[in-house]
Amino acid sequence: MMGKNSFDRIEIENYESEFLYKKDKSNLNITFNRIAFIFFIFLIICTIYSTRILYLGSLNTGREVITNYPLKANYRADIIDINGNFLVKSVRTVDIGINPNLVIDKKKLLINLKLIFPKKDFNQIKNKIYEKKFFYLKKKITQEQYEKLRLLGEKSIILEEKLTRVYPQENLFSHIIGQIDNDNNGISGIEKFYDFELKTRKDPLELTVNTDIQFLVREELLKFQEIFKSKGSAAILMNVNNGHIISMVSLPDFNLNRREEIKDKKFINRATKGVYELGSVFKTFTVAAGINEREIEPNTSFEDLPKSISCAGRSIREYDNEIPSDLTVEEILIRSGNIGSVRIAQKVGIEKFKSFLEKIGILNKIEFDIEEVGQPIPFRWGKCKLATSSFGHGITTTPLQLAKGYSIITNGGYDIKPTLIKKKISKDIIKNKILRDDVSNKINPILRKVVSTKEGTAGFANIEGYQVGGKTGTAQKTTGGEYSKNKVNTFVAIFPTSKPKYVFVVLLDEPKLNKEYIYHYKDGSGWKYKGTAYNTAGWTSVEVAGKIIEKIGPILATKYIEVK
Repeated sequence: MMGKNSFDRIEIENYESEFLYKKDKSNLNITFNRIAFIFFIFLIICTIYSTRILYLGSLNTGREVITNYPLKANYRADIIDINGNFLVKSVRTVDIGINPNLVIDKKKLLINLKLIFPKKDFNQIKNKIYEKKFFYLKKKITQEQYEKLRLLGEKSIILEEKLTRVYPQENLFSHIIGQIDNDNNGISGIEKFYDFELKTRKDPLELTVNTDIQFLVREELLKFQEIFKSKGSAAILMNVNNGHIISMVSLPDFNLNRREEIKDKKFINRATKGVYELGSVFKTFTVAAGINEREIEPNTSFEDLPKSISCAGRSIREYDNEIPSDLTVEEILIRSGNIGSVRIAQKVGIEKFKSFLEKIGILNKIEFDIEEVGQPIPFRWGKCKLATSSFGHGITTTPLQLAKGYSIITNGGYDIKPTLIKKKISKDIIKNKILRDDVSNKINPILRKVVSTKEGTAGFANIEGYQVGGKTGTAQKTTGGEYSKNKVNTFVAIFPTSKPKYVFVVLLDEPKLNKEYIYHYKDGSGWKYKGTAYNTAGWTSVEVAGKIIEKIGPILATKYIEVK
């Protein structure tokens, strides 16, 4: 039998046995944890070195020049003119950068780079290398430079291929083409308006413009901008039958390749965005409205016209006191009479005159192929507004809309839509006739006489062989709601007047008199005149237009493919 003591002894023995067992197990765990800890540290070290190796490898291969074509997301189609000349081209270029952290021998690297880029400032480059931050050494390197860099085998040289838009014509089409941002998104001009199409189409986008003509127009505008010291200028050459714009220039312009941010208002596109009072060029619209509404004929006579009239306490005067008091409609337009134009508009009436201007696209914002389009300033019609609008004061529009309006009243009365984009013309397209048949037949001969007769105001544009017709417009600019001495001088030419094909608008913004310039009269007499007699369109814009037509006329007559 076991007594009490025996029972106690057994429990103690069992307790000691259990205690000894746990102690042995603990020793085994300590040994295992040490091994696991050492293995974990080794694994971390391996991971760090592996990551470093992969990182360095990616820097070398990931930025090295890609031989494949750029991703489609970055692609933009080329843009060409009517003759297939490149206006914009997408090319692959290579930028070179330096990662100082990967440079093994800095002195050797600098020596090699000096041999390849001798014109670079290497004092600045040396400082950047020791700053140990990635930097670009040169962008758009040449093929020769690229090959030399590859032969160096230098891991610190990072080569990046990019898609670059190149503008071979530089300034020539700056306002038409527009700009893109650093992500290849269009931000102005054709680049913006046709951004999606340029990113998705395979073939080049073909424009209606002619590079040779654009060049000649711009050269003459630059020349006369210096002669007349104008603030800016603009010119538009357009096909009156289909609205195709052959040339559109606005000065000052800018070099698209520089990718500069343009904020200065002097770079505004005066041809499409500029909104102006254009003066007497509106008189043609007044006469055309009267003929279209059957209120007048070219031989309709207005007698005893006063030299001035009053409206709302303000006087309206003739610009030339020598204008006769008795004039026909034809003579009013040829001599650019203000009072006669008012009388014609009064016969037409407010509603019909307003409707006519809306019909030919003068009053409302025009739809066009770029977003840089001006909005004519709205106003409230009344008797005085009708009077001043009849001769182009107190009413605004853009040169582009002026070109459209003249196209319609001279092309037989057919509506047209100005465009920069060449489209396939279907023979089945029905033209929309919006004016009566006889408007063009009666207006065109009068416009010819404005240029060809002594009484007209545009004799300097009477270029032999081109049957140039047109109308001048001189208007004072407003400052703070008041008219200033600064002027906008405009001339709209139509040629040939026997069967119009082209409208040509020339606008000079704030031209000045030139006492040294010599004018050559076009009447065959060989007579010359030194000095600008008057700061009017007849002595400035007409002279510029005449010189340009002399130069572009042969191209239009022989080389330009006419789309009917």
